[in-house]
Amino acid sequence: MADQPYRVIVVEDDADVAFYTKTVLEKRGCVVHALSDPTLAIAAVASFEPDVVITDIEMPGITGLDLIDQIRAQRPGTPVVVMTAHVSIDYAVAALRSQADEFLTKPVASSDLISVVTRLADEFRRAQAATPPRDVVLAIGAHPDDVELGVGGLLAAHRAAGDAVTILTLSRGARGGEADDRQHESLAAAELIGARLFLEDLVDTQISNGDPTVGIIERVVRETTPTIVYTHSNHDRHQDHRAVHDATLVATRSVRTVACYQSPSATVDFRPNRFVSIDGFTDAKIALLNCFASQADIRWYLEPDFVVATARYWSRYGGGKSSEPLEIVRDSADVSVSRGAIAAAVRVEKQRQMRDEAAS
Repeated sequence: MADQPYRVIVVEDDADVAFYTKTVLEKRGCVVHALSDPTLAIAAVASFEPDVVITDIEMPGITGLDLIDQIRAQRPGTPVVVMTAHVSIDYAVAALRSQADEFLTKPVASSDLISVVTRLADEFRRAQAATPPRDVVLAIGAHPDDVELGVGGLLAAHRAAGDAVTILTLSRGARGGEADDRQHESLAAAELIGARLFLEDLVDTQISNGDPTVGIIERVVRETTPTIVYTHSNHDRHQDHRAVHDATLVATRSVRTVACYQSPSATVDFRPNRFVSIDGFTDAKIALLNCFASQADIRWYLEPDFVVATARYWSRYGGGKSSEPLEIVRDSADVSVSRGAIAAAVRVEKQRQMRDEAAS
């Protein structure tokens, strides 16, 4: 990896500046992906996996400072360089509060550009090399909002720790509302935390514990190679939930850790033996559930007060003030997120709040 050319994304709506930046870096051996549309940047970060992102501040539809927050959520630790033509202390302070790694004013000298990119990319790669391998998480649910309700806080914590997260939803929940609405809601929730979404079209209330369910899960497991899988418990009144549980155990034989989350239809036989703190991520969980607006009036258990109260209840068995319960089926890894990663994520959130307060 150290011998590979540095990979750089340039987000710049000024074609001349983008061309100049791209040309300078390519002449020094970098692989550069230039974007004029900032709304495409997050998808590019996920697929291109850059060592550095360079962005302008003022762009149509989104500011570079907002883009930093999205990049941090999508790929924590990625260095971001902010460029602007405005030589202003206010811009510099705003950039630093948004966790920019460098602040450059236009026109940028080629030597300064190369120096900054080389230093940040080298630091990023050395930090990656020194960091233990991240987990790859696959969360499987029968219907839209199942996963988000069961382990939404934990998935947000995984993303904050830099873990890759994939959500597999096996039906579009047509019995619970309009399938098209629920599809859009599922996509919005996944995008909110930077998760990948597989949305299948099995028949709601008729999901099988054999094929095609097993085959679908096996396909996603092959594609994502998860180290941790979250799925439904078999201690559940809903037929679809039990079927997904059974199919998951068959399809994830090679996965080292499998854990079951609680659903509102869980029976009294649901016996969690791991309670994972989601302190600092209850707001993220509520934001995920708020994406499912079509269910707000018919599913009382999506109400924020109930979600918070449930998390507080389970915390009596675990650490912190809020927890999500899990039944561990198979475990050769620690499904909790490191305290350091959570603390870092909480610091980022506090800094974002400080920035918002300063702006107001």
